Amino acid sequence: MGKGLFITGTGTDIGKTYVTALLAKKLKDSGLSVGYYKAALSGADSIKNSDAGYVKQIAGLEEDDELLLSYLYKNAVSPHLAARWEGRPIDKEVIQEGYKKVAARYDYVLMEGSGGIVCPIRIDDTQDLYLTDLIKMLELSVLIVAEAGLGTINAVVTTVAYARSLGIEVKGVILNHWLGNPMEVDNALMITKMAGVPIAAKVSQGATELSADIEVLKAMFE
Repeated sequence: MGKGLFITGTGTDIGKTYVTALLAKKLKDSGLSVGYYKAALSGADSIKNSDAGYVKQIAGLEEDDELLLSYLYKNAVSPHLAARWEGRPIDKEVIQEGYKKVAARYDYVLMEGSGGIVCPIRIDDTQDLYLTDLIKMLELSVLIVAEAGLGTINAVVTTVAYARSLGIEVKGVILNHWLGNPMEVDNALMITKMAGVPIAAKVSQGATELSADIEVLKAMFE
């Protein structure tokens, strides 16, 4: 079975899918066997036109579309709500099997989350299932994608603290929309100091490559 790493963000629309695509491309261009998996995705009418399809295209992955994703919903809302509206509740056993299929084919698997780490996956009369339940079920560590600018210290430190409170290990942070100004430089220093996690990479606006040490990235997978 391949090694996995869960990619989450400090919130919605911070560029998690974009950074995940660059990370997958970096690994693949380094000659590694790379797969991608996402449990549930909302707000798309097909896998090709979804975040999963975007990662596949940008990274040049050869993975079959049906392996990329287990649940696709048209409504652009939280997965638990989209699942309820569309009458297709998420089954954690389906997620487990979907992830294992990808991990059986590739040496390194990037599993992308939905929104931030505090994301309900299924809330109904039978069970409450959260994104963190899936991370723990699959025994994955987390890499956080965050904005480089104002407000990121609080967002990253609270995300790290929440993950750790549930026994989830955080391997590092990638700062997106990096400009390199004095405030952002200080943000990176404060995140490392306060959260005790390394900055794995800094991604500038419009970057087409991820500037990061491949050995550092490989070491994050378990």
